[in-house]
Amino acid sequence: MPAPNLITAEDLYQFELITDARIAPDGRTAIGAIQRIDHKTEKKHSNLWLADTQTGKLRQFTYGDWSDSSPRWSPDGRTIAFLSNRADEKQAQIYLIPLDGGEARALTNLKDMSIGSLEWSLDGKQFLCAIRQKDKEAIEREKDEQKKKLGVVARHITTTRYKGDGRGYLPEEKWHLWLVNARSGKAKQLTNGRNDEFESAWSPDGQWVAYASNIQPQPDLTPEMYDLFIIPASGGEPRQLTTPPGYKFALSWSPDGRWLAYLGSDKPGEWWRNTNVWVTAVDGRTPPRNLTAAADLNAVAGSGSDTGGGQMNPPTWSPDSRKLYFQAEYKADICLMSVTLDDEPGVERVIAAHGLVGLFTFDAAHQKVAYTLASQQHPAHLFVRNLTTSKEKQLTRFNGWLKRKSLGQIEEVWFTARDGYPLHGWILTPPDFDPRQQYPSILEIHGGPQTQYDRGFMHEFYYLAAQGYVVYWSNPRGGQGYGEAHCGAIWNNWGSVDLTDVLDWAAFVRQRPYINPQRMGVTGGSYGGYMTVLLIGREPDLFQAAVTQRCVSNLISMWGSSDANWQFQQSIGENKPPYANLEKYWDQSPMKYIGAAKTPTLVIHSEQDLRADQEQGEQVFVALRQKGVDTELVLFPDEPHGLSRDGRTDRRVARLQHIHRWFDKYLK
Repeated sequence: MPAPNLITAEDLYQFELITDARIAPDGRTAIGAIQRIDHKTEKKHSNLWLADTQTGKLRQFTYGDWSDSSPRWSPDGRTIAFLSNRADEKQAQIYLIPLDGGEARALTNLKDMSIGSLEWSLDGKQFLCAIRQKDKEAIEREKDEQKKKLGVVARHITTTRYKGDGRGYLPEEKWHLWLVNARSGKAKQLTNGRNDEFESAWSPDGQWVAYASNIQPQPDLTPEMYDLFIIPASGGEPRQLTTPPGYKFALSWSPDGRWLAYLGSDKPGEWWRNTNVWVTAVDGRTPPRNLTAAADLNAVAGSGSDTGGGQMNPPTWSPDSRKLYFQAEYKADICLMSVTLDDEPGVERVIAAHGLVGLFTFDAAHQKVAYTLASQQHPAHLFVRNLTTSKEKQLTRFNGWLKRKSLGQIEEVWFTARDGYPLHGWILTPPDFDPRQQYPSILEIHGGPQTQYDRGFMHEFYYLAAQGYVVYWSNPRGGQGYGEAHCGAIWNNWGSVDLTDVLDWAAFVRQRPYINPQRMGVTGGSYGGYMTVLLIGREPDLFQAAVTQRCVSNLISMWGSSDANWQFQQSIGENKPPYANLEKYWDQSPMKYIGAAKTPTLVIHSEQDLRADQEQGEQVFVALRQKGVDTELVLFPDEPHGLSRDGRTDRRVARLQHIHRWFDKYLK
């Protein structure tokens, strides 16, 4: 029998991933942006591809080693607008290309500006864009070679929202809405001021623009307090709509012009609650309604997969303005759902398949919907579904090389926690699995904690299984996708039932006859790194090796240093700072228990992690070294908190190899 073709760390270079997809107004064609990695330069490039929704024929539409992204069909379906940095790697512009062929034409020639979004007006005459100008100081520095060489002299900071993980120090300039003429490319600023305006939507007649903005006196201290506004597209003063306090995003104006839909919450600071689908009357005569309150669904599309699949778009209206389509997390799936505007809104699942429904768009007649769907066996493909016949067609078949790989088998299980609570988990066995043998195992713990392990493709899990490990993961209480009570179970109480749920999961898997109880490892990132450090301190005899990644270890010292500081204060410290609630922070901190740790532990952290600062990992490393516990620290330069998903590919490969090396050292 030939040796199995196994997943390798270097396979990360082979993936071609869908980052955007849209169906044409006539439903005959779909377009997608496909990202690939240049192994030599370590750069990510993307090009546009076209698919015939009838025949399934797929062809590449744009070419080149640059980034073509955000394709948008013109209302008549004859032209595609997209963003591209083909002329300047650091400055994307809007390009237009005819569907029937020809060269792409640069519509804009914006200088020192970033384009964050673009949407055609329904008459096809202009684009609504979110644009941020470059700081004047940065522009002046670029013009002077000596100043450019010396770099920034000092940063003068007057707000607590001055940095973002993966983005670095944030510019002083804000995101504002602009209108770009679709013929001339001339841009006109529509909104301005000291606040960001990013989330927006056209009115159906093209006369108005709706947007969300935080206009609080100190928005950095109340970051979830957003309001909705409408402003004439011709310019003028905005009018505020009456909505409950809370965060708001993903706006969508109804075809009849009466309603504005959005995603959000009316419980500021209570992040364990669901994001819901809301509608508010544009004329203000009807109070805002939470359409999905009774469904206990989280209307977002976040994914922990390391191969994408969790893209999200705003709710989409039916042509009669009586129904909305939206995405929701539900028991490890990201579902396409619908909800009616009836007095008692009805919620239904539109696509029954398990997996992650990413971006979805309808044709003009609402007879077809194009959507991406990822599964545990494959990264996202593009599909089209006829809503009348329910027939589906797969339009893309990228990453065909996976068919030649031996992945191993995933068993989905439900188990019971010690208090009788039902929990959801998965067990992946190695490709050459023999149930008569015993195997070393690795417990993976997700981040967040307000996320979920989903039915997306996890390259990391298959890679570790290919090295001869049983890999297992679950969704303990504290995460999303299983209702508000599940998510809120550890609010201001990390390391409580979430810890016992993880322990019960490890005990459940440990009972399998093919698990070697003396060869058990544990790893996780972010909150998963937190739980890993907590486990080696509170259960020092359970695991024989651990790898903690981008961990949270000391909730006191992390306060004030994270770009998500306000969220941590609300979810850990009862919305009080450590100096007003010190014991609460310390009791939940893994560093409180590190004195009992004896498990050999590898600490992995990124040097540009602005979510959980590098010192969080360093504290664990130094404490273990002083105790004489075998430990190493691996730091990745220039990388953010999201290294495992979005980092430079050679560093992602090195990260996996370090994890493999450490577990092999102690578990084999």
